[in-house]
Amino acid sequence: MAAAEPKPPAGAAAAGRLARGCWSAFWDYETPKVIVVKNRRLGVVYRAVQLLILLYFVWYVFIVQKSYQDSETGPESSVITKVKGITFSERKVWDVEEYVKPPESVRVSNASCDTDEDCVAERLDMLGSGLRTGRCVPYYQGSAKTCEVWGWCPVEDGASVSQFLGKMAPNFTILIKNSIHYPKFQFSKGNIEHRKDGYLKRCTFDEVSDPYCPIFKLGFIVEQAGENFTELAHTGGVIGVIINWDCDLDLSASKCNPKYSFRRLDPKHVPASSGYNFRFAKYYKVNGSATRTLIKAYGIRIDVIVHGQAGKFSLIPTIINLATALTSIGVGSFLCDWILLTFMNKNKVYSHKKFDKVCTPRRSSGSWPVTLALVLGQAPPPPCPCSADPGQSLAAPPPWPCPASAPSEQMADTPASEPSRQDSTLTDPRGLAQL
Repeated sequence: MAAAEPKPPAGAAAAGRLARGCWSAFWDYETPKVIVVKNRRLGVVYRAVQLLILLYFVWYVFIVQKSYQDSETGPESSVITKVKGITFSERKVWDVEEYVKPPESVRVSNASCDTDEDCVAERLDMLGSGLRTGRCVPYYQGSAKTCEVWGWCPVEDGASVSQFLGKMAPNFTILIKNSIHYPKFQFSKGNIEHRKDGYLKRCTFDEVSDPYCPIFKLGFIVEQAGENFTELAHTGGVIGVIINWDCDLDLSASKCNPKYSFRRLDPKHVPASSGYNFRFAKYYKVNGSATRTLIKAYGIRIDVIVHGQAGKFSLIPTIINLATALTSIGVGSFLCDWILLTFMNKNKVYSHKKFDKVCTPRRSSGSWPVTLALVLGQAPPPPCPCSADPGQSLAAPPPWPCPASAPSEQMADTPASEPSRQDSTLTDPRGLAQL
């Protein structure tokens, strides 16, 4: 008597069926099925979503963002500045050449001493005022002593004199000459109007009347940055002049104009890093001795920052954004399908009408055009269903069900089979007319 073959475990059989089902489903083709649902509220939601998406793309994407254009950011730029003006102090008159510059104290660490032993000879302190001689000498003021150094006398804090030059400084003028170039579009432009009547000698900047006269008063720049000129002149500061070139090259070149804005760049509320100062010296000889005047200047530094963006119509971004807009309109259908399948009373009826499974016979005597006609409903369905998979019960629905819905207009001349009408009546006794 032959031994019975061992049966595979139930879990392995289930896993095998699942794998075969996934493999079979991988080769399925899905095509949308159009169903008209007569429901006013759902229709309002559908059209409202479509309208919002359409407004977003038309107004924001195409009008505001100009997504139909090819764009370029960061133009090539050059800046030249010139300052004009004079001012005076208690002792002399200062002109441009004197106040426009590019950029051992007791406060020095270990500079205080009591005896010569405290001062190491030939020691160089990078934060000090010179090379130490090894002597401990009295300081300029008070009873303190510091180490003597080889250097310029007096040191910076020894005999400083403060002079304020800001009385007339607000009327100083600054010429900011700027030109830009967008290499992608071969477009260049400057911020000075080309005139031969001496226009630049008598004009100052005005956003409305003289936008192409880039001569700014220093007081105007500080005021536009929201600062007080007197306070800023005492402590110093950094003011940024931002020039923005946003150009729509689909229009004429005269519509591409610079826009100026001003703001303070250094953090004035942080004492350690606020303000601006620099040192420079003037050298001369007195009675044959080399002498210099060291000046620590607290001033206003002007940083010119240029940026911008140019755009011009291009077919490629236009097609891409139009395709995105048309695709996004389908979000309305997705939302309404989700509402129907989740919240509507007739969601089961709708699900049955929306999702149909159609399969081709395993053994077809006809050619592939006949099979395609059967799938598309252009020919009468075969009288017998497809063969069921092994292991599938007889009560399971056949792989090739007859049409569940009423015959379409194209199938009006084809008599529907009796099981088709019974199946439609059982699954949808009322139909979608009451949705």
